[in-house]
This record gives sequence, C-alpha cells and structure tokens, in this order.
Amino acid sequence: MINFYKYQGAGNDFILIDNRQQLFKNNKKQLAQQLCKRRFGIGSDGLIFIENHTDSDFLIDFLNPDGSRSFCGNGSRCAVKFAHYLGIFKKQHTSFKAIDGIHKAQLVNDLVKIEMKDVQSIQQIDKDFFINTGSPHYIKYFKNINQLDLIKLGQTIRYSDTYKNEGTNVNAVEKIAPHHIKVRTYERGVENETLACGTGVTACALSYALLNQLKNNTIKVDAVGGQLEVSFTQQPNGNFTNIWLTGPAQFVFKGSYDL
Repeated sequence: MINFYKYQGAGNDFILIDNRQQLFKNNKKQLAQQLCKRRFGIGSDGLIFIENHTDSDFLIDFLNPDGSRSFCGNGSRCAVKFAHYLGIFKKQHTSFKAIDGIHKAQLVNDLVKIEMKDVQSIQQIDKDFFINTGSPHYIKYFKNINQLDLIKLGQTIRYSDTYKNEGTNVNAVEKIAPHHIKVRTYERGVENETLACGTGVTACALSYALLNQLKNNTIKVDAVGGQLEVSFTQQPNGNFTNIWLTGPAQFVFKGSYDL
C-alpha cells in the first residue's frame, strides 16, 4: 500500500506522494502510467514525488501520465502547498528543485506563487510563437477559442514533422482585455486538453507581452479551470526575467493505493 494525496490547481489535478524516506524505489514511470489513468487508476494530469534535496527545501519529481518527465508549473504550485502541509517549510517562502533547476516559491493567503526560469529565446513563426518555459509550447491566437476543436489542432501541431519526436504543448489564446487573456491548452504527455497548464499560461502571457510591447506587467489568464496570473520583466535585449506564476492550489482528498 502507498499513501497518496490529490491536489488541484485551477483544475489541473495531481497525485502527490511523500517519498522523503524513499519508501517507493520501484519503476516510477510504470506507476505514473498506472495511477494517472482516469478510469482504471486514481486519475490525474501527473504524478509528483516529494523527496529530500541538499540545496533546497525539497525536490519535486514530476511525471506526466505517459511516464515522461518535464517541468510542471501548476504541479509545482500544488507540490509547494503539499510540502507546507507536510511541515517541510513553516514560513511563506521556500525553494524547491525541479527538473530544470531550483525555483523560489511563496504562499500568499490561499494562493501559491512560483518563480519560473528566465526566458531568453522566443521563436516567432508567422503569427504564431514557440516558447519554452520549462516545457515547450506552441501558441496560436484566435478570436473565439471556445469554438475550436482543440484536440484536432493540438494533435496536428504536436505530431507534425517539426515536433513529433520531442513533442510540444499547443495553446490557443484569445484577448479579453488589455491585460487579460483566455487560454486553452493541449498537453503532450497527457495527449488531451487539460483544464489549465502553468507553463502554458506563462508562455502565452509572454507572447502577449511581445505582441503588445508590455515591459513590466501582470497578465490575468483565464484557463478552463480557473484564473492564474503571470508577472514578468522584459529586459532591453528582449529576455524575460523575474517571471512569477500565481494561482490557487487546493487539497482534494487523500487515500491509499494497493500496489
């Protein structure tokens, strides 16, 4: 038996396991594939192990439902909330190690803020964008994203000759107001639309900043499952620094799973 906790951040749901004592040493990829199945397992957008780390408060080992690894923004925010529940850190500020390095995080009332890595390379493809914010994201703008067949769009781009080997997430973006956008995301590894994607809304906010020449600002982002915020600073050379992703992270339930 293994104990697990379920958290969600703006509808992005995750299974979290406290593995600081290395109680689980078996095949994590196989376990992710087993537990994340919606109808045959617990069901989630990813599996997260919380483990010890020497240079930060804790380590996040995140696996997608297909067993692949990547950085996950909303998963990391949920992991910060879980780590606080476990007593790994007591105050509002913490740090954690992820697949792309060490990140800072803050608890602000019911919200969790995480510092994203700087973005130094943004590829513009005609009117579209490709940005890596810890995970790769292809971004397209539309006037009404609710009418889109996002699965068809996502699969067409994700399995195209350009991206089929490494894969990419695909985002559809709609402008709501001068500092407010709406986003839908098709996620690789899940191979479906998710209710939110932290790295995705971050990438979309940065692309929106480029389009509208915003240098220092906060963008509100409506995902299907809730609202997130992305703040940033754009440097004179075009790089983005001081990027923070903010949003809710909530405990859903806990249980045990018979391995």
